Amino acid sequence: MRISRNAAGTLFVAGALTLTLTALVYPSMLGVQTVSSAPARVVANTSAGPLTEADRDFVVKVRAAGLWEFPAGELALKKGTTPAVRTAGQHLVNGHANLDAADRKVAAQLGITIPNQASPQQQGFVATLTADTGKKFDEDLANILRLTHGQIFPVIANIRATTRNSLVRQLADQANDTVLDHITVMEQTGLVDFDSLLFKETTPPQLPKSDLTPPAPAPGEPTLVLSPPPGFTPPPSTTPSPAPTTG
Repeated sequence: MRISRNAAGTLFVAGALTLTLTALVYPSMLGVQTVSSAPARVVANTSAGPLTEADRDFVVKVRAAGLWEFPAGELALKKGTTPAVRTAGQHLVNGHANLDAADRKVAAQLGITIPNQASPQQQGFVATLTADTGKKFDEDLANILRLTHGQIFPVIANIRATTRNSLVRQLADQANDTVLDHITVMEQTGLVDFDSLLFKETTPPQLPKSDLTPPAPAPGEPTLVLSPPPGFTPPPSTTPSPAPTTG
């Protein structure tokens, strides 16, 4: 996996934003698939608008998603046994490289600390795909990624509809397009088991918060940058380009 470290770490925009201390602190029990206890609580007032707990959690969710879906895409490029699965890998790598770059920029502008590792549950997904071979890999990739993207879709819609922060709104627009693109390419593999998918989406496992929480980075730890492999050619998008977002 080609993931480089940015020695400069996360950049903060000094003087551009008025932040409260709570926005700078990584939430200790932030669930990737759950919302905080007080999602509407404003944790900072910024030049881009109020920042709520739900906004902050969303920025972390986007980061954590890229930290496991990007390497899953790299595995698909190497291990996929069909052109459709390898194409799905291209979309995962390209989509999350671009989305993660936007997410890191927004996090820096809003003073949000983001993780360098995915949650234990998400790391488990990568471990499963790493161990898989042949058709089993193809099937697990298509179904795991289709399930997780389907679960995050309504979260993005809720943030887009409720946030009063223009930077979070723009990130939600990009995340929506990326997730829809990835849902589409997973379905185009022809390997998605929709009956099983519906059951899993409506009866998710009750996991402890510790399994859903990406670990906080160590103080001063450089921020990981998701870098596509040399010679990587971005695939054509399956979704239309988003319209410019204002406000």
